[in-house]
Amino acid sequence: MDVLVLTVVHDPEDTRIRHKQIAALHEAGHEVTLAAPFSGYARPVPSEYRSIDIPRATGLRRLAALRAARNLLRHHAADYDVVLMHDPELLIAASGLAHKGLVWDVHEDTAAAIRMKPWLPKPVRPMATALIRNLERRAERRMTLLLAEEGYERRFERDHPVIRNSVVEPEDLDIETGNRVVYLGRITMARGAAEMVELGRRMSPDVHVHLIGNADADCVGQVRAAHDAGHVHWHGFMPNDQALAQLPGALAGLSLLHDQPNYAHSRPTKILEYMAYGLPAITTPNPASAELVEKHDCGVVVPFGDVDAMEAAVRRLATDQAERDRLAAAGRKAITGHYSWDADADLFIRTLETVAARH
Repeated sequence: MDVLVLTVVHDPEDTRIRHKQIAALHEAGHEVTLAAPFSGYARPVPSEYRSIDIPRATGLRRLAALRAARNLLRHHAADYDVVLMHDPELLIAASGLAHKGLVWDVHEDTAAAIRMKPWLPKPVRPMATALIRNLERRAERRMTLLLAEEGYERRFERDHPVIRNSVVEPEDLDIETGNRVVYLGRITMARGAAEMVELGRRMSPDVHVHLIGNADADCVGQVRAAHDAGHVHWHGFMPNDQALAQLPGALAGLSLLHDQPNYAHSRPTKILEYMAYGLPAITTPNPASAELVEKHDCGVVVPFGDVDAMEAAVRRLATDQAERDRLAAAGRKAITGHYSWDADADLFIRTLETVAARH
């Protein structure tokens, strides 16, 4: 296959896009071109496959990115067997395009997510939600859909392949546990930035809170001030392989999502990564997160916004090494048995090969 992977929203270093799907396509012997906002994220252009730098869609500044995506699709989509799109905005860019190889990878519940966007005026959000639902119905009729979560199935009339955000298992984790907890991912207020900053203030210097990822505008000042004060260690953005290398040996991994509709049915990839790398997870009780941790007995569920409970969980893991190791071992066993990327990668490749054959 010759596959065009297209995003105007996601970081070119996005784990699902670059380090799982594109890696799987390469391993299967297929050709890949990644069209993504390299300059918009200040990311280097990769040398191992073809790439196209296009504008980044952010906030209300989306027109230039959509125009560039539409021009790319109009003039070059026919050059590819499969066009794999990763943003709902691209459904608009691809409207009217007669190509049987169109695929939309559904990453999230976009209609629920739009209600959390601070850049979108509240009076406009119901109209935007209705537009997204309409785009989803139209997309289902004219292209192949991949779902990142089983919970997304109820949004659509037909069955679609579920390519989960499972994880690539590390080979060796023989490392001594240290006095730190880790958060991996985008840092926002809705993802627990304030709670992690306060947790770091309370735990220092006994236990160090490490934050790995970009911080959004709603919390970047707070995170930077906590870092400067020595309450947290903020690493900023790190490429996926380097970020994952920071996990082994930590006491626990944090996933402190707030009670938001977009988080209710999405299984956080970071929890699976914590499990794979031998970290108990400390999570808030969003249904998908709590179900994962409780089903496999691989972490601790704490109430939303309850820093007292978060602190108590960390201190218990720090003083009870046997309990910490038991939870960590249960998480690794669950990954091997249920959430390894190997099975999902195979389904992903077979699905795209079927689409390419039809095209």
